[in-house]
Amino acid sequence: MTTDPDQAAAALCAAVAAYDHEAAAALVESGADPDRVLPDGTTPLLRAVEGGSPAVVTALLGEDARQRLPEAAQGRLLGAARRWYEAGAEAELRRLTGAAGPADVAWVTDSEYDSVPEITLGGRRVRAGHGAVLTDLEWEFRILAPVAELVARGVRSPRRDHVDRSASLHVLNSRVSAQTWAEAVAFRHDPDPLRRSFTVDVIRYRMWGWADTAHAGWYEKECNRILVEWEAAETDADVLARVLDALGEAEVPTREAIGLRRAVHPDPRVRRWVPGLFDHWVAVGVPRVLSPDVRRTLRELCRDGDGEVRAAAAGVLAGEEPEQEDLALLPDLLRDPDPEVVRRTLRGLGSVTRAVPEVAELLVRCLDSEDQDVRLSAAHGLAVRDDPRTPDAYAKVGPLGPGYENDHRPDGLWRWKFRNRPDPDPS
Repeated sequence: MTTDPDQAAAALCAAVAAYDHEAAAALVESGADPDRVLPDGTTPLLRAVEGGSPAVVTALLGEDARQRLPEAAQGRLLGAARRWYEAGAEAELRRLTGAAGPADVAWVTDSEYDSVPEITLGGRRVRAGHGAVLTDLEWEFRILAPVAELVARGVRSPRRDHVDRSASLHVLNSRVSAQTWAEAVAFRHDPDPLRRSFTVDVIRYRMWGWADTAHAGWYEKECNRILVEWEAAETDADVLARVLDALGEAEVPTREAIGLRRAVHPDPRVRRWVPGLFDHWVAVGVPRVLSPDVRRTLRELCRDGDGEVRAAAAGVLAGEEPEQEDLALLPDLLRDPDPEVVRRTLRGLGSVTRAVPEVAELLVRCLDSEDQDVRLSAAHGLAVRDDPRTPDAYAKVGPLGPGYENDHRPDGLWRWKFRNRPDPDPS
C-alpha cells in the first residue's frame, strides 16, 4: 500500500463507497487512517456511518475506537447514524439530493449472513442499515440503549436477515445483566407478533451463546421453562412455529407430547416444525427409540398436503431403523413431486447402517435421477450399508462441483473401500 496519507485515505474512501468491507479492513490494517479529516470536513469513518453498511463501519472502527476517538467525534458519529436511521435512508437521500421519482431498491448481502436494502436515488446510493450502525456504535462507545429501543430496531423490518435485527440481537445477548434479560424476554407477552417473534430469537441466542459458560445451566433451565409455557399459550401461527423451532433445540421432557399435540394444527407453518421435536439427541451409544405414537404421527405427516411438512417428517422417519409400514411408505416418498422430500428422505436413509434389501433396491433406482444430489445421497446410502454396488453407484454420481467441500457424503466411497479392503496375507 502507498505510504502517502492522502492516497491511503483516498483508497479507503473508495472502498467505503464501493461497500467493500474486506478491502477497507485490509487498508486500515495496512495503515490507512479512518479518522483522517478530508477536504469536505468528513472522515472515512463518518462516510462509512452515513453509507449505512455495518460491515464497512466495523472494518473502520477497529478494536480501539472508544479509546482512539475523542468524545466529540463519537458524538458526531452517533448523531449521523441516528439522523439517517430516524429519517429513513430513502427520505434522507431525497432531502440531500432533491431527487423526485421512485428510488431503486435492491436487497444485498452486507456480511456473511446478513442482508440490507441498498437504495439508489439522485446519483447517490446508501444502504439502509443505519439501525445496526447506531446499535454497534452505542455498544462500542459503552452507551446502553433502552431494551425497548433495541427491540424496536430489531423489528423495524420483518426480514429475519436484516442487519438491524442481527445487531440488536447481538447487543441484547452481550449485555449480561439480569435486568436486560428480564426486560427482553418480557416482550413475549407483547401484543405485536413481530416483537414476540423477535423475542424467540433473543432466547435462542442466549441458548447458543452461553452454552460453555458458568451460567449455562441456569440459562438452559430458564429458556426451557419460558419456551414450554409460551408454546401452551401462543395463538399466532407464525410465532408458534418459531417457538416450536426453538424447542427442537432444547431438551425438555414434554417435547414428544408437544409434538403429538401440534401435529394436527391447521396451519402448515406449525406442522413443519413438529418432526424436529421427535428428532433429539441422545447419549452416545444409546439408541433412540421412537414410540409407536410418534412413528404413526410421522407417517401421517409424510402424507401431509404441504411439501415442507412431508420433507421434515420424511427426514426424521427415514433416519430410523425401518418398520414394515415405513418400507411401504418409502417408495412414495422417493417419488414425491416435491424434490426436497426426496432429498430429505435419502439423507435420512444415509444415517441407517443396517442392510435392508428393499431399501437398497430403492437406493439403486435413485442412481438414475437427473438430480446429482439425489444420486450422491443414494450412493452414500449404499456405502454405509456396505453394499457391493457402492463403487458403481459413486461412478454414477459424477464429478462434484463447488459446495461439497465440507459434505460427508463424498467420503462414503473411501470409507467403504477402507472397510472392505482385503485382509493381509497371514503367510
